Amino acid sequence: MNHKAPLPANELHRLDSLHQLHLLDTPPDPEFEQLVELACLCLDTPMAVVSLLDEKRQWFRARRGLALQETPRDIAFCNWVVSGGTALTVTDATRDVRFAGNPLVTGEPGLRFYAGVPLYLEEGLVVGVLAVLDTRPRELSVNEQHQLELLAGQARALLRLSWKRQRLQQQGQLSASRLARYQAVIQGAAAGIVRIDGSGRIQEINDYALSMLGYQRHELLGQNVSRLMPAQWAEHHGQYLRHYIDGGEARVIGKGRKVAALHRNGHQVPVHLAVGESRPDEHNEPEFIGILTDLSEMQQAELREQQSALLLERQQRLLSVLHKGLTDYHALMSGNRLWAFLQEALRDLTGSEYSLIGEVLTAENAPALKVHAITDLSWSEESRQLMLKLQAGEILLTNPHSMLGQVFAGGKTVLSNRMNDDERRGGFPPGHPPLHNYLGVPIFNEGEVIGMFAIANGRADYSRELVAWLEPFTSTCALLINLYRQLNEREAVTEQLRQARDEAERASRAKTEFLSSMSHELRTPLNAIMGFAQLLQNNRRAPLAERQLRQVEQIYKSGNHLLKLINEVLDLARIEAGRIDMSFEPIDMADVVREVCDILSPVARQHHVQLLAQTARCCTVTADYTRLKQVLINLISNAIKYNRPQGQVHIGCHAEQQQLRISVRDTGPGIAADKLDQLFQPFNRLGAENGVIEGTGVGLALTKSIIEQMQGKIGVNSVPGQGCEFWFCLPLAGPAQPKPAAAVLPGGEAAATTLRRVLYVEDNPANQRLLCDFFEDLDGFELVCVHSAELAFEMACASPPDLILMDIHLPGMNGIDATRLLGRHPRTRAVPVVALSANAMPAQVRQANQAGFREYLTKPVDMARLLTLLTELTGEHS
Repeated sequence: MNHKAPLPANELHRLDSLHQLHLLDTPPDPEFEQLVELACLCLDTPMAVVSLLDEKRQWFRARRGLALQETPRDIAFCNWVVSGGTALTVTDATRDVRFAGNPLVTGEPGLRFYAGVPLYLEEGLVVGVLAVLDTRPRELSVNEQHQLELLAGQARALLRLSWKRQRLQQQGQLSASRLARYQAVIQGAAAGIVRIDGSGRIQEINDYALSMLGYQRHELLGQNVSRLMPAQWAEHHGQYLRHYIDGGEARVIGKGRKVAALHRNGHQVPVHLAVGESRPDEHNEPEFIGILTDLSEMQQAELREQQSALLLERQQRLLSVLHKGLTDYHALMSGNRLWAFLQEALRDLTGSEYSLIGEVLTAENAPALKVHAITDLSWSEESRQLMLKLQAGEILLTNPHSMLGQVFAGGKTVLSNRMNDDERRGGFPPGHPPLHNYLGVPIFNEGEVIGMFAIANGRADYSRELVAWLEPFTSTCALLINLYRQLNEREAVTEQLRQARDEAERASRAKTEFLSSMSHELRTPLNAIMGFAQLLQNNRRAPLAERQLRQVEQIYKSGNHLLKLINEVLDLARIEAGRIDMSFEPIDMADVVREVCDILSPVARQHHVQLLAQTARCCTVTADYTRLKQVLINLISNAIKYNRPQGQVHIGCHAEQQQLRISVRDTGPGIAADKLDQLFQPFNRLGAENGVIEGTGVGLALTKSIIEQMQGKIGVNSVPGQGCEFWFCLPLAGPAQPKPAAAVLPGGEAAATTLRRVLYVEDNPANQRLLCDFFEDLDGFELVCVHSAELAFEMACASPPDLILMDIHLPGMNGIDATRLLGRHPRTRAVPVVALSANAMPAQVRQANQAGFREYLTKPVDMARLLTLLTELTGEHS
C-alpha cells in the first residue's frame, strides 16, 4: 500500500510564504549549519537537517551527516510533519507502515530513527522541519525531546529573521523609488525655488530664480529674503514671519498668491508665490520653501478665444494622465498597473480600439521589443496563449521590417490611414481582427530609441498634429521607462550587495550613488515634460481652463519638492562653501601619522598591503587635529584600496621653507595625466564607479576643502603603472624633536598590545578631544576615534574592538543604522555598543535600545557611569 501524507489545508498560502523567504537553492548559511551540528551533539545522532518543503521536493537548508541535498517530496519524512503541523517521532522506520518501504529506509542512507519538529513563520504556517536521524532504532527521552524543541525554536527564529529582512529590503526599494521620483521632478523644475530659515535668511536658491531676478548665487546666500521684495512688503516681512512661527495666522504659507518680486535692477517681476513649511525636527525652527512662477508673459498677454469643447476635454485628459503618471508613480508601480494605465490612457486619449506600449531591448546585437501592455485582440485559443506570453514579456518582437519593427528598430514614426492598401503591412493570419488605420511612435531618450507605442482603429484619421499633441505623453513614457530601468538595475545591485559580507553598508552607498545618477539621467526627459506642459499653459490660441492650470502647477510643485530632496541628499553646498569648524593648535605630525597607521593597519592587512611610515624628520604644524587626521585617513585608505596585492604605501614628510610637506605614495595602477585635474571634483570617480571598489567621489573634494581652510595646499603626481603620490603642505608651527623612523609593519600589522581597545565614533572634534583626555588618565585602555560609521564598520570587521562608543547623528550612515549593521555581522555581533548622544527623549532612547545598544548615555556624559560601563562591558567581551 502506498502511504502518502495529505496536503495541508493552507498549502497555497504555505508555499507562497516559503517562496517569499528566498532561501531555496541558496548557498549554505553558517547559522543554520551550526544549528544542525549542535542538534547532533546534543542528541547524539549522526545526522540532523533543516529541511524546506516546496511543491515537489524536500530541500535541505542545512544538513549534517547526510550527503543528499534534496529528495522528492513524496518520500520525505518531513512531509508528514508539515501535513500534520506537529512533531513526529519514528523509533523504527522498518516497523512503521508509512515508511517501511521508503527508499530512504530500504536504500541509502538506511534510516531507522527520525524525530522532526515543525518550523513555522506563524501559527499553522509550516514551511519546514528541524529533524535528527539515525541508522539504528532509538527513542528520545523527555529531556531530549525538550532539547529538540528548543533547537527548533532557534531555527524558527532564524527563518522569521530572514522573512523580516526580505520585507525590510522590499520596503527600502519602495522608499528609494519614491525618493527617486521626487528627485527627478525637482531637478528639472521650470520655476524659481528659494529656501529660507526661520529668520528669513536665504539658505538656497536655484538657477531659475537667479536668472529670473538677475542675481549671482553668492550675492543672495545668507541675505534676508526681504531683499527680493518691494519696499511695501519687505519692511513687514520679518515681523510677519516671527508672528507666524509664534502661532499666528498664515497669509501666504500653505496658500499661494500673486505677488511681485524685486529684480536686481529695481523693476518688479510679477510672480505666483507658493510657500511651504518644512520642520527638520521638533527641536529646530522651521524652514520655508518658496516656489516662484514667472507671470510676466501671462500678465502682458490678452485673453484669447476659448478652445472648442472637444479640444478642452482632450487637453484635460492629457494633463490628468501626466499628473497621475508623475504623482502616483509609486502606487502604480507597487500595484503593477503602470503599463496598463499608460496603454489604456493612450487608447482613451486617441479614441482608438487597440493600443500597445513596449520597451526596446537588445537581443543578439539587434533591437527587440518587449511588450509591457497591449489590448487583447486574440481570436482563437492558440492566439490567446500567444497574447498571454506577449503580455508577460516571454516573447520579444525582433522583425525590423514589420510596421512595428520600423518604429522600434528604425526609429521612424509610421502612420497609415488606409491599412488595407498599405504595402508596408504584412499579411495577417486568418481570423485576425481587421485594422483600418495605424500609428506607431518611437520613444527617444538622448537620441536613442528606448521604447514605442502604437494605436490602431481610431475613430478618426491619425495625423502628424496628433503626434505633436502627444509629445508630453511621449516624454512621460521616456521618463517612466528610464525610471523602470533604473529601478531594475538597482534591484540587481541590491541583490549582489545583499550577498556580500558588508551588505548594509554597501547598500547605503549604492543608494546614494543611485540617487545621484538618477537625478542626472532623468533630467532631459523631465525637462521635455515640463516644457510641453508650459506650452500647453501658455497656448495663445487655446488657453487652459482654471482647473487645467492647477494641474500644471501641481506638476511644477512636484518638481520643486524633488529639487529640495536632491540638494539635501547630496549636501554639496556645504562642501563647496567650505563651512567646516576648525580648532587650530600645534600638532606633532609624527604622532598623527603613527596614530592613523595604527587605525588603518587592519584594513591594510585585509587588502594585503604594507604600510611604510618614515616620520623621523616630521615637524610640528599648525592645524585642526581631528580634520588633519581625517585627511590622512582618507588619503591612506585610498592608497590601500587602489593598490595592488602585496603592494606598499609610503608615508613621508619633510620641511620646505615655512611649510611641512606630507606625502602618501602607493604602488597601484596610477592615474592618467589627462584625468588628474578632475580628481578633486565632487562625485567624479574617473570611471571607478563601474569597478568593485566602493566610493562616492566626495572624499578628495572634501579633503581639498579641509586642507585649504587650514591654509595649506594639496596636489597629486602619478606615473601610470607605477602608482600615485598625493601630497599636501601645512604651515610649520616650530621644530619638533626628531623621532626614530617607524618600523616596517608587515601587511599593515600594528604591534601586539594587551590594552582593551575602545572605538569611538564621533564627528564632533570637541567631543573627540574630551574622550581622548578622559582616556589618557585610564590604565589598560586604548581609545581610537573615527568620524564616520562607514569607517568604523570597516575597522571593526577587520579587527573587532572590545567596546564601541557610538554617536547617533553622524555624516552618512547614522548611529542607529550602524549599530543594526554591526549586530548582523558575524565578526562584530558580540561587540557591545554604547550610545553617546544629546538625544534625551524617551522615544529616541527606546529606538536606540531596540537597535541593539547595550547602554544609552546622554550628553553631557556622566564620566563615573562611563567608567563603570567600560570596566563591565570590556571585561564581558574579553
